[in-house]
Amino acid sequence: MATDTEQNSEKLTFRAYQDGKHQWEDWQDAIFSADHSHKCPTYVHRTPPCQGSCPSGEDVRGWLQIVKGVEKPPVGMDWEEYAFQRSTDANPFPAMMGRVCPAPCEDGCNRNDVEDYVGINSIEQFIGDTAFEKKYRFSSSLPATGEKKVAIVGGGPAGLTAAYQLRRKGYGSVIFDDHAELGGMMRYGIPGYRTPRPHLDHEIQRILAMGDIEVRTGIKVGTDISVATLDNDFDAVLWTIGCQTGRALPVPGSDAPNCVSGVKFLEAFNQGILKVTADRVVCVGGGDTSIDVVSVARRLGKIKNINKSHRPEAVIGGYVAHDSAYVALREGADVTLTSLFPREQMTATEEEVDDALHEGVDIKYGVIPLEVIKNEEGRAIALRMAECRFENDGRPVPVEGSEFDIECDLIVSAIGQGGNLEGLEEFDNGRGLMDADKFYQHTERKGHFVAGDIIRPHLLTTAIGQASIASDSIDQFLRDFEPSKRPKVDVRHFNLLDKLRESALEPEGYDHQQEWGTCDANFAIHNYEDRSAHEVIPSEKLFLGHFAFTPRNKRGSRGPGKEEVLSHFEERHVGLTPEVARKEADRCMSCGMCFECDNCVIYCPVDAVFRVKKDQSTLGRYVDTDYSKCIGCHICSDVCPTGYIEMGMGE
Repeated sequence: MATDTEQNSEKLTFRAYQDGKHQWEDWQDAIFSADHSHKCPTYVHRTPPCQGSCPSGEDVRGWLQIVKGVEKPPVGMDWEEYAFQRSTDANPFPAMMGRVCPAPCEDGCNRNDVEDYVGINSIEQFIGDTAFEKKYRFSSSLPATGEKKVAIVGGGPAGLTAAYQLRRKGYGSVIFDDHAELGGMMRYGIPGYRTPRPHLDHEIQRILAMGDIEVRTGIKVGTDISVATLDNDFDAVLWTIGCQTGRALPVPGSDAPNCVSGVKFLEAFNQGILKVTADRVVCVGGGDTSIDVVSVARRLGKIKNINKSHRPEAVIGGYVAHDSAYVALREGADVTLTSLFPREQMTATEEEVDDALHEGVDIKYGVIPLEVIKNEEGRAIALRMAECRFENDGRPVPVEGSEFDIECDLIVSAIGQGGNLEGLEEFDNGRGLMDADKFYQHTERKGHFVAGDIIRPHLLTTAIGQASIASDSIDQFLRDFEPSKRPKVDVRHFNLLDKLRESALEPEGYDHQQEWGTCDANFAIHNYEDRSAHEVIPSEKLFLGHFAFTPRNKRGSRGPGKEEVLSHFEERHVGLTPEVARKEADRCMSCGMCFECDNCVIYCPVDAVFRVKKDQSTLGRYVDTDYSKCIGCHICSDVCPTGYIEMGMGE
């Protein structure tokens, strides 16, 4: 967690010494032996923690380097498109993820040890919005062979990502989805003021425009079409059906008709059939879904004396739809959110909780539901709660004597989700989910693969990352290869050889002549080591003293207050301008990769470290070392802000 601004304005954020350490080591005996060096620098590429924390495996540092202007685009391409290409190599939805991803990358950011994380989400939104405005497109990379075809069951973030990645490998696919439109949770589970539909539609159509991706909507596999038909018509099947059912409250009385799931509540709203809620709404949860529920409920409001047949539960159950005339009759609703945990332990992001409070939601922390109180008609009229404590084994239990009732007209359960496996019972692992191995192959059905929430409900970005790995596994299966071992740090990595090729600096062919000692032959990349697939670089390996206190450039917000929230469906986030996006990207510390600060060149006492000639220079090859001059003094390594220099040459 970042320290607050006031504290950082009063004292330095970098300490040269650990607690209890008061003396600088004497390196002389360790470094020098007579007249030769003990160790000399080599340049080591490692993965930064932002990438290591990203479930979809984005090359975060890479596209931040492009936005800040360190990594230059190829000739004829603007930097915005180059950043878009790098970003979407792993994740084809930058406009969506930049808005709704809870950003574990920002939690991992090493800049938190200086003052505050880099606003990665806001810059990703900028990349996605720029791509929307300039109508960037994907190239399919490889022509579709037409020989192998993949069935993708589910058109949400995982299914669409798989179609995208498979198309890049040369495979066509058919997407089956039981809804009228593609998008899955991004369309039906998240309100449109968080995932604006024009941007979502553009990001989906950009994938379909790659060609040889067929879409069949309104079809539920298992009932409308059999699994046997898929097995017969396709060479592989990928299951990305998500979790479309919500868990009921595990308390007596939760079978009341006006007790509904958060999943179905949001789906009815996003389909446009739920236009008002109830006078008093209680949502039990604490995660992002529950925040969306209460946020929507405050926006929809209530109407007095609503016809019984148009109560919210009737609409959510799919029996009727609200007439648009109801919109004009809306009044504010009382909305309460309850959470088992105190605020700091809620799984919802801090920003989302702040927004809900600002919009007038009453949040009760550390409470547990006990019973749904019903009236003579069998409808819920109150939810009995109690204060909550946790046993040593982690079980939540009520505190005796702390019971209280929350009067309500609608109860929404947002405590978990499960899959809809009607007609697919053979795939049910007993928990309403599907099993998959580490390569996202189904554990019992050869040629079947699984990705996304149907394995275990988690983040959208997790589903996207799983779909990318599944597409690799499908590719290997269709080519009769055994699945290859995944790297320890399983993300998209910067590749120096690819960068040299892009810059027309590719090494020459090996002449098969023997070389001795320090070699300047151009058939290899010298004194460079790539450990990115194995190591994530911690802040302890950086020289944090290089980075001055620089406040984060935050994107704006137009979230309504409790008086303005009714019928307010404008987007919350105000995107960054190009100038501010570049300014914020400039705060990236480029952990594990040179960003051309010149410290090593300036501080080398014997001029052993030098800049590579401009016509031979590119990202990752900005500096080199003359080992005939190097005395192994370690200064270059000590002053390298990014931890890119390792004293590794020599004994």
